Amino acid sequence: MTGSENRPTQAMKFLCLFATAMALTLVGIVGTTNSQPQAMATARGRVFHDVNGNGVFDDVDKPLSGIRVSNGLDLVTTDAHGAYSIPVDDDTIVFVIKPRGWRTPLSEDNLPRFYYIHKPAGSPDLRYPGVAPTGPLPASIDFPLSPQEEPERFEAILFGDTQPRNLQEVDWIAQDVIPDLIGTKAAFGVTLGDIAFDDLSVMRPLNQAIALIGIPWYNVAGNHDLNYDASSRKTANETFESIYGPSYYSFEYGPVHFIVLDDIEWHIDDGTGKATYRGGLGTEQLQFVKQDLAAIPHDQMVVLMMHIPIIGVHDRQELYRLIEHRPFCLSISGHTHHHEHVWIKKDDGWEGPAPHHHIINVTVCGSWWSGAPDERGIPHTTMADGAPNGYSILRFDGNSYQLDYRAAGRPADYQMEIDAPSALKVDATEGRAIAVNVFNGSEKMTVEMRVGSGPWAALGQRRAVDPTYQKSFDRESAILAKLPAFRKLPNPKPSSHVWFGELPANLPLGTHPIEVVAKDHWGRIFTDRRIVRIEE
Repeated sequence: MTGSENRPTQAMKFLCLFATAMALTLVGIVGTTNSQPQAMATARGRVFHDVNGNGVFDDVDKPLSGIRVSNGLDLVTTDAHGAYSIPVDDDTIVFVIKPRGWRTPLSEDNLPRFYYIHKPAGSPDLRYPGVAPTGPLPASIDFPLSPQEEPERFEAILFGDTQPRNLQEVDWIAQDVIPDLIGTKAAFGVTLGDIAFDDLSVMRPLNQAIALIGIPWYNVAGNHDLNYDASSRKTANETFESIYGPSYYSFEYGPVHFIVLDDIEWHIDDGTGKATYRGGLGTEQLQFVKQDLAAIPHDQMVVLMMHIPIIGVHDRQELYRLIEHRPFCLSISGHTHHHEHVWIKKDDGWEGPAPHHHIINVTVCGSWWSGAPDERGIPHTTMADGAPNGYSILRFDGNSYQLDYRAAGRPADYQMEIDAPSALKVDATEGRAIAVNVFNGSEKMTVEMRVGSGPWAALGQRRAVDPTYQKSFDRESAILAKLPAFRKLPNPKPSSHVWFGELPANLPLGTHPIEVVAKDHWGRIFTDRRIVRIEE
């Protein structure tokens, strides 16, 4: 656990020792975590094939051996009878690591139920409710699994920050994103943190909206999903845990091993009492990852999912050491409200033989539901890098993957925006600039353009503000200042996926198509057009 705590007085130390002694007397089992004496018990249970689907182990069910179970620190494996035992204290979540070819039960909102929360006294008294007292440790904590087909090729849907402030913004998500996904063939979906925007009461209605998509939905903890009145990192996730379970865990689907990380390090300043956060994992979580990966073959695809981008995590070097020699490893985050492909190299302390691919995912809420309303009354909420709000689809085929960008409420082929003059004087020497924002572009993409049947010309990429977004920002700032129901767009930020060039000089009079072709590092081709009129 990270974060500072007040220094105990001698009296407090005595009371703590007394309470510990009493707990040890009751439990009868002693263990240690981080060198601090704690009352420990042993949780026991089984993992089984739930043949009749009733969620309870009975005569027709079959124990499953070789299934891994964790308490967030230790990992154990079920024996030939499907049985396991693992240490727990009075604030432990025990969870099963879903293996390939099996599914866990789902809640009525399609949230995977792969865990058991052991908090005999429940959560602290916080503004947003946490876990109700769970009472004594059950005699057996059992995990039912059911078989399912998981092919080599499958898709997962990735939501960056949904982040609704209130029920109106939950409704915007429901209207802007959900309808196009109902009936999807994707295997599951993930929200990459900032499920909510400080008001944790919106989590449940948001879950109900996302559940309409009809697939299992996993969740990552974000900095806006915390109990801000918590006194430590250990208690900052109480509401999140009560709804979604552990804040870090792993599971498998098809040939891919997924690890969900909690990289929000919550800290209370001893002097001021002010709560802050930074990107961090902590020793216990890193130990879990290390043990988890020890059982994963070197040639298996591993995907890390987190909220704060990995390059913003202060103890990322320890994580790098665990993944940098795996030839098939990808990481994905949200948080920054822009879309970017990052290749992590030696200048960030990466020591692997090849750069690591990290994706900062497009957000559902875009720029926090800001900007002018569209014909539906929903803000266009374009992100500050000029990319539209939306989501991504991650496609797997064995150890290979591809990422598709999906703009909310737009057709699948809407992949770029061309900024160019609509009309140009035939002898113009200025105003011929063209900029192309390819939303899912990266340093490994090539972009070319031509006018009419003219020659192709390569466009140059540089990190710069998207001119189209700058124009929207300038145009809307004064208007939105008079519309209190809508928020001003965020200041433009340099984008990693804009290409620049100029229209050819001395174009003939008339109307001409500008054609742009972009080729990504997976070899896929994307095209778009814009019209320019050349006049006297």
